[in-house]
Amino acid sequence: MIKLSIPDMSCGHCAGVITKTVKELDQDAVIAFDMPARTALLNTTAAQERIVASLADAGYPATVAR
Repeated sequence: MIKLSIPDMSCGHCAGVITKTVKELDQDAVIAFDMPARTALLNTTAAQERIVASLADAGYPATVAR
Protein backbone atom coordinates (compact mmCIF):
# COMPACT_ATOMS: atom_id res chain seq x y z
CA MET A 1 0.00 0.00 0.00
CA ILE A 2 1.19 3.45 -0.90
CA LYS A 3 -0.53 6.61 0.32
CA LEU A 4 0.13 9.64 -1.85
CA SER A 5 -0.56 13.29 -1.25
CA ILE A 6 -1.57 14.87 -4.57
CA PRO A 7 -2.21 18.59 -3.94
CA ASP A 8 -3.31 19.36 -7.52
CA MET A 9 -6.04 16.67 -7.54
CA SER A 10 -9.46 18.25 -7.22
CA CYS A 11 -12.03 16.44 -9.35
CA GLY A 12 -13.10 13.28 -11.09
CA HIS A 13 -11.12 14.16 -14.20
CA CYS A 14 -7.97 14.39 -12.08
CA ALA A 15 -8.72 10.99 -10.57
CA GLY A 16 -9.20 9.55 -14.04
CA VAL A 17 -5.82 10.79 -15.25
CA ILE A 18 -4.15 9.51 -12.09
CA THR A 19 -5.85 6.12 -12.44
CA LYS A 20 -4.82 5.83 -16.09
CA THR A 21 -1.23 6.76 -15.24
CA VAL A 22 -0.96 4.21 -12.43
CA LYS A 23 -2.68 1.48 -14.47
CA GLU A 24 -0.07 1.95 -17.23
CA LEU A 25 2.49 0.79 -14.66
CA ASP A 26 0.33 -1.90 -13.00
CA GLN A 27 -2.91 -3.03 -14.68
CA ASP A 28 -4.08 -4.67 -11.47
CA ALA A 29 -3.58 -1.65 -9.23
CA VAL A 30 -6.48 -0.72 -6.95
CA ILE A 31 -6.80 2.99 -6.16
CA ALA A 32 -8.99 4.72 -3.58
CA PHE A 33 -9.27 8.50 -3.62
CA ASP A 34 -10.00 10.93 -0.81
CA MET A 35 -10.74 14.12 -2.74
CA PRO A 36 -11.20 16.44 0.27
CA ALA A 37 -7.84 15.33 1.67
CA ARG A 38 -6.30 15.22 -1.81
CA THR A 39 -4.80 11.79 -1.21
CA ALA A 40 -4.83 8.46 -2.98
CA LEU A 41 -4.29 5.02 -1.49
CA LEU A 42 -2.74 2.60 -3.96
CA ASN A 43 -2.56 -1.17 -3.71
CA THR A 44 0.03 -1.88 -6.39
CA THR A 45 3.14 -3.84 -7.24
CA ALA A 46 4.65 -0.91 -9.17
CA ALA A 47 7.64 0.83 -7.62
CA GLN A 48 6.76 3.91 -5.60
CA GLU A 49 9.45 5.97 -7.37
CA ARG A 50 8.08 5.08 -10.82
CA ILE A 51 4.55 6.03 -9.78
CA VAL A 52 5.63 9.40 -8.37
CA ALA A 53 7.71 10.15 -11.48
CA SER A 54 4.90 9.13 -13.86
CA LEU A 55 2.35 11.24 -11.98
CA ALA A 56 4.68 14.26 -12.13
CA ASP A 57 5.01 13.73 -15.90
CA ALA A 58 1.19 13.62 -16.13
CA GLY A 59 0.91 16.96 -14.31
CA TYR A 60 0.09 15.67 -10.84
CA PRO A 61 3.17 15.96 -8.62
CA ALA A 62 2.77 13.64 -5.64
CA THR A 63 4.59 12.91 -2.43
CA VAL A 64 4.39 9.87 -0.20
CA ALA A 65 2.09 10.59 2.74
CA ARG A 66 2.53 8.93 6.12
